[in-house]
Amino acid sequence: MLEMMYAGGWLMVPILACSIIATAVVIERGWTLRRSRIMPANLVTRIWEWHRRGELTDARIEEIRTGSPLGRLLASGLINRNHSREIMKEAIEDTGRQVVAELERFLSSLGTIASVAPLLGLLGTVLGMIDVFGVIMDAGVGNAAMLAGGISKALITTAAGLSVAIPALMFHRFFDNKVARLALEMEEQSLRLVEVMKGEREAGEVSA
Repeated sequence: MLEMMYAGGWLMVPILACSIIATAVVIERGWTLRRSRIMPANLVTRIWEWHRRGELTDARIEEIRTGSPLGRLLASGLINRNHSREIMKEAIEDTGRQVVAELERFLSSLGTIASVAPLLGLLGTVLGMIDVFGVIMDAGVGNAAMLAGGISKALITTAAGLSVAIPALMFHRFFDNKVARLALEMEEQSLRLVEVMKGEREAGEVSA
């Protein structure tokens, strides 16, 4: 590995940095975007039961808000539960945009790495080929081993860049789709609770 680093030249340093950053983002997002953390099981049902028993106090709403991203959406609606359905929905939608932005944190960086890493590799190859042609001008094409070695070194950066970019792109698409699914499900659960509390849906459907 160290030999490849040295052979690839100084452009291997930013490619390696991209690899480290991408790995850190993937691990962090994989841990943060766990479904159990984003959408605790039966949260909507528990909130409805507290509301039905008159136990939905301000302290409990604050506990809901700080407990999970879904809790933040539900709490924003519950704070306005004495207002109209439209106001509750508007509050949920406003909070939802903030929650989704937090779920998407670092994904733009991962996408940037997926775009930049192969370009860094290509730049390294171009610079390497320039050096090879410089050797040809000085020594001719008689030494095939020297030319082959120079071309091989020039291609190392492209291989390294693609090795970083391909998994970064795959994980970016995966997390992006996961955030979209979670956002849709959180919105559905939030609106379901609003409809139940406003009498537009049967209480038995709250956990449907």
